[in-house]
Amino acid sequence: MSTEPTPETTPPSDTPQAGAPRTQGITTRWIIAVTAAVGAGVLAMSMMLGPSRGVEVDKSSAASDKDKPGCKSEGPANLEFTVKDMNGASVRLADYKGKVMLINFWATWCPPCKAELPGLIALHDAYKDKGLAILGVSEDDDPETLRKFAGEWKIRYPMLVGRDEDKLFDAYGPLYGIPTSVIVGRDGAVCGRHVGPATKDEFEKEIKTLL
Repeated sequence: MSTEPTPETTPPSDTPQAGAPRTQGITTRWIIAVTAAVGAGVLAMSMMLGPSRGVEVDKSSAASDKDKPGCKSEGPANLEFTVKDMNGASVRLADYKGKVMLINFWATWCPPCKAELPGLIALHDAYKDKGLAILGVSEDDDPETLRKFAGEWKIRYPMLVGRDEDKLFDAYGPLYGIPTSVIVGRDGAVCGRHVGPATKDEFEKEIKTLL
């Protein structure tokens, strides 16, 4: 896990507690955030209630199209969603087809989510011009909170408001906790997912196989 310094990660006292269920409409998702102090830094952990699955390249697909290698997928991603970002602009997931997508489901109050942010920011900066699109989908933050947070952390990839987007969460679920990251190949196939925080090196290794 990255040990790069991050801003203060203590959540406000009125934020959801670790392990507390949260219900949106008919969907209940367990929000998991466990922290432990390690030396001068903070080690963020999450209890993993669901399976992670790494990216595996489909060699037969890669051989037929070396510029756009495929993967052993769990099926096509549902890209038929238009979601508002933190500035009120409409973002169509389908517009990113043809890129490798990393869709990160998270929240500003979640310590494990914050633990992997420096890695995601670095990956965006390194690969945004090489075919990678990172989308941050906030579980329950309002736009103002997201704008302030993104400014403090210097997040330059799209930050989407997911608090009223139950169908989007269900389409990429089941999401047992946050952070959860779904990796989508250039062809729109779901190639892998990480339940709980992942390191920059873990993400980078998988992303590079698909670029």
